[in-house]
Amino acid sequence: MSLVVLLLGIGVVMGASAHISLTAFTLASAAIAAWLVGFAVREAVARHRG
Repeated sequence: MSLVVLLLGIGVVMGASAHISLTAFTLASAAIAAWLVGFAVREAVARHRG
């Protein structure tokens, strides 16, 4: 079930990226990438402390 939800989400994102400008898509991608890096760093720090 989660695979279906994941594929549906990817389809929505791919469809949305086809309808917005490249600049907006790049900015959104950079924001998501920054959030993921911040999350990974936070988890690594927590694992190191714990």
